[in-house]
Amino acid sequence: MIKSLYVRIVVMFLVAILVSLLTSTIIIGYLYQRQIQDQTQETMITLGQSLIRIFERVGYDRRALVMDDIKDLASMVSMQIFDSSLSEEKYGSSSLIEVSREQIESVLQGETLKGVTSEGHIYVGLPFAHQDHTYAMFIEPSSNSQISYPIGGIILTGIAVLLVGGSLFFVVEAAFLIQPLRKMTEATKRMAQGDFSSELKARRKDELGVLVQSFNEMRRQLQQIEEMRQDFVSNVSHEIQSPLTSIRGFALALKENETLGHMERDRYLGIIIAESERMSRMSDNLLQLASLESKHHPFHPASFRLDEQIRQTAVALEPQWAAKSISINLDLPVVKICGDRDQLDQVWINLLGNSIRFTPEGGIIAIYIRPGIHQVAVTVKDTGIGIAPEDQAHLFERFYKADRSRNRVHNGNGLGLAIVKRIVDLHHGHIEVRSDPGTGTEITVILPS
Repeated sequence: MIKSLYVRIVVMFLVAILVSLLTSTIIIGYLYQRQIQDQTQETMITLGQSLIRIFERVGYDRRALVMDDIKDLASMVSMQIFDSSLSEEKYGSSSLIEVSREQIESVLQGETLKGVTSEGHIYVGLPFAHQDHTYAMFIEPSSNSQISYPIGGIILTGIAVLLVGGSLFFVVEAAFLIQPLRKMTEATKRMAQGDFSSELKARRKDELGVLVQSFNEMRRQLQQIEEMRQDFVSNVSHEIQSPLTSIRGFALALKENETLGHMERDRYLGIIIAESERMSRMSDNLLQLASLESKHHPFHPASFRLDEQIRQTAVALEPQWAAKSISINLDLPVVKICGDRDQLDQVWINLLGNSIRFTPEGGIIAIYIRPGIHQVAVTVKDTGIGIAPEDQAHLFERFYKADRSRNRVHNGNGLGLAIVKRIVDLHHGHIEVRSDPGTGTEITVILPS
């Protein structure tokens, strides 16, 4: 079995061109032979008619003298003349024309006959009359004067030249066609080893050019995925390492320092517990995000009061915003939507939790609902530290922290907004962000109603 596409294309081309040429040769040879046969028969008819006119002028009884005068011409043909009694006179070469009684009688009755003998010799039969007698003249070119041309050799030579030249050209052309596929195969092998730097160049606009462009696009996307994977591993390692370092350090301090006072020991234990809870939250968020991004995450849409859900979220987080003396302003008209209640509950908890985390003491957080045509907008607006414009584009990426200098203070792991974005996408909605550093942030979630 041929495994190489290059060899397969070349073989298919050679077979196709060989079959085409052989078919063409047979057809051309047949048509050429018919044309030669027709031309030869017309020539014999013209010659016979000329002889008949000569016989009419000089008399048929003097035909021997006529044939002797044209003996050079007569040597080029075989000629037989039959009278009404089927008596035969032969002139020219010694070969006999194979004609039947029926053919002779047909010519004697005035029919001009054209035919080919069993040996492939062309002949014609002509009727003529002299002194109330009818005759049948049969003429055949002699064997050494058959009209022939080296058509077979010409055709075979042309086939050979065309086959060899065309094959060489096609071999080069096929190599040119296969070259992008070979480069793509090499690039694929390098990609399998983790090297995504190979970009293929193709100026062609055909199917192979489109394939190369698609391959380059796939390579770029895989490279981005690989970079995201590396960043994810790095961020997870960093996020895990930080609390582990704290836990290990304070645990060793508790173990090695037996003179610690009761308050100092409680403070160390409090830090260990807080860092453990931080790792637990990050683990839960990672599992939730992985579940949301899978195709088998449960989704249970139902109709419920959105205003009641958001109001309950604000009440549940009251200990957090009350501890910072933050004012919560709610503008929640009655709105019903169809969605997964548990998932959307996570959206409002994360958004309101972020606003509380990044809003200084005595700040204000406003939550309001604006119903629209076939959609509803929920806005969470705070007077917090704000987000820089260059950070807003990355706000919903995993582990991204716009305020990295304060991430330990605010105790976040950069997964909350990624979870929010995924849940909103599952509900076929979208998120809009408006923020200015030092002024505050306004996040609007738009959902179909």
